[in-house]
Amino acid sequence: MTAARAKAPPRCAVLYVALHCDHPAAPPSRHLLADTEAVQIGRSRAGGALREGNRLQLSVADGWMSMRHAALTRSAAGWSIEDAGSRNGTLVNGAKCTRAELHDGDLLELGHTLFLFRDPVPVSAGATPDLNAAQLPRPAAGLATFAPALATEAGRLGMIARSDVSVVIQGETGCGKEVAARALHLLSGRGGQFVAVNCGGIARTLVETEMFGYRKGAFSGADEDRPGLVRSADKGTLFLDEIADLPQGAQAVLLRALQESEVVPVGATRPVKVDVRVLAATHYDVRELVSEGTFRADLFARISGFTLRLPPLRERREDLGILIGEILRRAAPDLMDHVTITSEAARALFLHTWPLNVRELEKCLASALVLAAGQTIDLAHLPDWAHGAPMPAPSAPQRSISPADQRQRDELVALLKEHRGNVSSIARAMGKARMQIQRWLKRYGLDPESYRE
Repeated sequence: MTAARAKAPPRCAVLYVALHCDHPAAPPSRHLLADTEAVQIGRSRAGGALREGNRLQLSVADGWMSMRHAALTRSAAGWSIEDAGSRNGTLVNGAKCTRAELHDGDLLELGHTLFLFRDPVPVSAGATPDLNAAQLPRPAAGLATFAPALATEAGRLGMIARSDVSVVIQGETGCGKEVAARALHLLSGRGGQFVAVNCGGIARTLVETEMFGYRKGAFSGADEDRPGLVRSADKGTLFLDEIADLPQGAQAVLLRALQESEVVPVGATRPVKVDVRVLAATHYDVRELVSEGTFRADLFARISGFTLRLPPLRERREDLGILIGEILRRAAPDLMDHVTITSEAARALFLHTWPLNVRELEKCLASALVLAAGQTIDLAHLPDWAHGAPMPAPSAPQRSISPADQRQRDELVALLKEHRGNVSSIARAMGKARMQIQRWLKRYGLDPESYRE
């Protein structure tokens, strides 16, 4: 047995109380099922979790749930759920059932409460069996998480923040790279500003003047001295978003500035000293770009002292309830006692694959709040993808595709529609090689030609 395998954390099934539709800002909770044989779920005014031996009693303050609503039991074949004769029934992935075998990623609906079943999930030694989201560490808004992969990365923020080590933050578009960068800056204690630079948003002919500044009279229209973005971050943090989009010429100048801790403004003859902490972000695999010759190896070596990887939202569905609550509190703090979501709308939110990640979720909820005009958020207030999509059929004894594969296929379909069948564009959006996208399309029987206008 290898050392890596020996140190791998144990895994177990986990049940999440994912979202309270009548109180979406209420914190979700996580319940480990490692030493549990049965879970009873029912209504209680106080709510909470009670363990007796190998049995777990989950009580939820949901008036639409029965006192004894449903039970989860474990057998040699795995976990299953059975309705206990409840008044409003039990749904699995939108389909009403009396009994169903459970699979990783299944969405359960009891009353107006959504539960998410995951199996298996890595669990750290000594993890609290029943954990409320309000107890989670919050290094920054959007980084409180139940997801083990993100929790590990977020935990490393505090360790690296107060050093001068450069950091590369990797993740798909919209997954929170700037949120993580701002958290690093706040935790660093640096007194200067946090300056964010969209490397892909600067015209190639203006990169050097925007980044490094210029002297008055350096060129036509230079009516005054400008410090540039790098000097604006002096004593603070320079965040280079989508650094892979930086032109080769600017890469060389940036490398020199970082090596010498100085910049030479356009039109100047003497360098100016700067003290900046550099954070970079990209949705590309920069190592692949280096091997292809489109990104300088020496610059990559300079900025990649530490790599922080952020998972896409589809890989952390257990955090949807946390994120929904945070976004609603931020967007409509005065309405938190009144905002509610229908079960149908909440189900659509959990079954969507979120190809554009947290940013898409934020836009979706902001729009829904406006359209709902103080009333309950319903399907009609969500984007087009939530309307008219067929719900999953009732659970069958055999499944031809796993929930994880189905989510990936749904994501590819959404991206095919968004990018009109352009495989290269989809590869850039996902931060994957074009060949990998082609393999997935073939695997799921998807033809990009049928999505082109």
